[in-house]
Amino acid sequence: MSLSQAPERARVLVVGAGATGGYFGGRLAQAGRDVTFLVRSARAEQLRSGGLHLVSPHGDVVLNPQLVQPGAIASSYDVVILAVKAYSLEAAIADFAPAIGPDTVIVPFLNGMHHLDALTKHFGETPVLGGVCIVSTTVDEQGRIVQLAGLQRLVYGERDGTASARVAELDRVMQGAGFEAASSRAILRDMWQKWVMLASLGAANCLLRGTIGEIEAAGGAAIVLALLDECYSVADASGYPLGNEFLSTTTALLTAKGSPTASSMYRDLQANKPVEVDQILGDMLARARHVALDVPLLAAATTQLSIYQGRLSGEN
Repeated sequence: MSLSQAPERARVLVVGAGATGGYFGGRLAQAGRDVTFLVRSARAEQLRSGGLHLVSPHGDVVLNPQLVQPGAIASSYDVVILAVKAYSLEAAIADFAPAIGPDTVIVPFLNGMHHLDALTKHFGETPVLGGVCIVSTTVDEQGRIVQLAGLQRLVYGERDGTASARVAELDRVMQGAGFEAASSRAILRDMWQKWVMLASLGAANCLLRGTIGEIEAAGGAAIVLALLDECYSVADASGYPLGNEFLSTTTALLTAKGSPTASSMYRDLQANKPVEVDQILGDMLARARHVALDVPLLAAATTQLSIYQGRLSGEN
């Protein structure tokens, strides 16, 4: 990316047009950025016929997005935004690989940390930034992207913590697009914070089959906090102490009375869809075992969802 390039001239490829990529890519396109969505045939047909619908507390919009399908990418892009489900990563890498040029930056907004290994294995260390996405969105039966709560934030940065020219340019692209955006000098710590919160929340929702408010009302807050303690301990033992402020804020979130909070993994489970068990819980469990931590609740949730996933795929 060139610092002389105006934000609206940077070529942005959003891989997929689902709940997360479709939402933030749509907002970037609405703000006048040069955004193209890489989509497969069924989604391409849906978007060409009816447009990209965003239904949001921040304003509804219908866009006619630029689309490209796998096998039809003719040149490289400045920015590749990657926000697919983690279990779709390998297929997505094959689809967007032709978009990667010598100066392309890949900005992944996937859950967990394992995707960084997969991306650097395919493309090397240089193109891959770190990223955190905070939003609650879903795709409804009509193909619309529906925002379920007001939070909408992207954070990105160099994985080594440096303040680079390309992150400054990426920040110019992201700013003023209708959502909160910020660069970070501690992006790996930021990613661990989200992972610990999401693993604790998802494990609690799926293991206990309820929202945070339902779990609290049934007397299960102590179980949720035990899960948080397990995941927090994994981060600490892995070299990412997350601090008392994070612990206090996350404790309040995961024990709030009457809260409808539930993870996307729990919503997928309820809808009999595949879940990101390997990437969100399984990888956390593997890291716990690597440092000899006892995490029985995390192991129970991982086992339960692995059984579910196996049945769904016909493996069990």
